[in-house]
Amino acid sequence: MKYSLFKKSKSRKVHHHIVGQKLPLKFDQIWAIRVRLELQHKLRDLSLFNMAIDSMLRSCDLVRLTVRDIYRGDELVSRVQVIQKKTGKPVQFEITKKTKVAIQNWIDFADLSFDDYLFKSRQSNSNHLSTRQYARIVDQWVTSIGLDKALYGTHSLRRTKASIIYRESKNIRAVQILLGHTKIESTVRYLGVEVDDALELAERIDI
Repeated sequence: MKYSLFKKSKSRKVHHHIVGQKLPLKFDQIWAIRVRLELQHKLRDLSLFNMAIDSMLRSCDLVRLTVRDIYRGDELVSRVQVIQKKTGKPVQFEITKKTKVAIQNWIDFADLSFDDYLFKSRQSNSNHLSTRQYARIVDQWVTSIGLDKALYGTHSLRRTKASIIYRESKNIRAVQILLGHTKIESTVRYLGVEVDDALELAERIDI
């Protein structure tokens, strides 16, 4: 029996899925989400959203923040240092004024103590939000302003400020420090730096 090289294969359904980095949020998208959360008086979500943008922390580190982490005495600090769960190394970040206001409002409303997690879980089996719960919350945020949740996720919030800083400064080393990456190559991949940008950076680094 002869077989044709062009023999038709049986038709089958192909399930497409999106791979690659989640997109960072743009300025108008950031403000659209903030305004919605403010109008809905979602104090926890607003402080979580703002802190995610400011800190650029991984989900596992963001959900484990405690009140004590961001306070010195009775004062909510502007600069915070935490130990990353993934690497065991410290990373620092700045808390902006708008985030301070949102966090203070949330702490007062929830009557949190110094030893409490900043983003407590509403489920009885957990002291703080799980990364899965946080991912679901992010899905709600992005879909509420008409974005496709397949294109955005928790890493979108981690990448947002980092992407803006890189775009405005082209300082990949600064972004590497802020993201807590041990290798600059990881930062290049994470930001999705264009090839031309990467080559230009390589030319400027004389080892």
